[in-house]
Amino acid sequence: MMRRLRLASAFALCIGALAACSDSNSAKAPGGEGGERPPTEVRVVVMKKAAHSLTTTLPGRASAFQTAQIRPRVSGVIKEISFREGSEVKAGDLLYKIEDDTYLAAFAQAQASLRKAEASVPTAKSNLARQERLVGSGATEIALENARVTLLQAEADVAQAKAALQSAEIELKLTEIRAPFEGVTTASSYSVGNVVTANQSDSLMTLRQLDPIYIELTESSVNLLRLREAIKAGRVNRENNETADIRMTLDDGLEYPVVGKLDMSDMAVSQTTGTYSIRAVFDNPDDLILPGMYVRATVNVGTEEGYLIPQLAATRDPNGHLTAKFMTADGKVETRVFDHSQVSGNNWLVASGINDGDKLIVDGFQWIGEGAPVKPVEATVNEKGLVEITAAPDAAPAAQP
Repeated sequence: MMRRLRLASAFALCIGALAACSDSNSAKAPGGEGGERPPTEVRVVVMKKAAHSLTTTLPGRASAFQTAQIRPRVSGVIKEISFREGSEVKAGDLLYKIEDDTYLAAFAQAQASLRKAEASVPTAKSNLARQERLVGSGATEIALENARVTLLQAEADVAQAKAALQSAEIELKLTEIRAPFEGVTTASSYSVGNVVTANQSDSLMTLRQLDPIYIELTESSVNLLRLREAIKAGRVNRENNETADIRMTLDDGLEYPVVGKLDMSDMAVSQTTGTYSIRAVFDNPDDLILPGMYVRATVNVGTEEGYLIPQLAATRDPNGHLTAKFMTADGKVETRVFDHSQVSGNNWLVASGINDGDKLIVDGFQWIGEGAPVKPVEATVNEKGLVEITAAPDAAPAAQP
């Protein structure tokens, strides 16, 4: 029993000696002196002040550039439907044909009435001329005046007949319902043989023009007031006080290749939502955008002098303020808080709190705390917000033989 206790005590003494040797070697190892962690390698971007565009992303819906509810202007029976449902038609193309027998008869009757009225004019003119020759040889003034009235009545009958003929011709032409503009048709609500009436409440079909197309956007009135205040203070520059261009992202996340323009903006704010409407117009030659589609538009609202902080390198504190981590001159991590920031593409634009040459940590900051030592590797951030290394890290010294 005593022998076993001696062996156990000797084994414990050996383990303690080995642990002490290990701690001593660790204290002497490079980079481990005093228990300090080696600097963490991080990607940094060197800050430089410049003029950058300010952007805002707004939700919106697409709507047709023009919409027409096609209705008949004369009554009758539909004789022909000349378009293919859901197809494109040109301005002036025939859409519907209404039976025109009665309208042809009315037109012929109006033509006959005009010829009859015109036939009485020469007789009235001859009678007036004769009375004028006889006025000094016993003809009375009453007969002369009656001849003048008769001619005037004959000429008025001609004018009335011409108007009736024109009206009959218009109604005859209205039996052909044509497209008022170029667009895409919907399904027809009526078929051949259906009876329609003039100016009925139900439309025959709907015609929509999709190229160009409108995008209805909504913006907060608070943002509008902030923008106007920034413009008045001189922080934001806008050329001609107009929005330069508008870019659009479709519902599937793809960017629409065409740049749109501001068409109009409402001069009133909604009482229910506190927003105001902006309408943009985009070319849509391939009919890629359809009415009712949900989109997001990035609007360029002006330019401002400042520094760009990529969105991937920034966070928000509990108060909603923008925060980012920088590397100090002595190679330590420093967190800065910014009270005011603007959107510029995939970046935040900050006008104060940064100086030229400051190094913003854009990658690797998630695992380092305040005051931690870091080793910088210069990088850039491309338009898509991805970090690209521009300077390779220093190579480790070669081992001495």
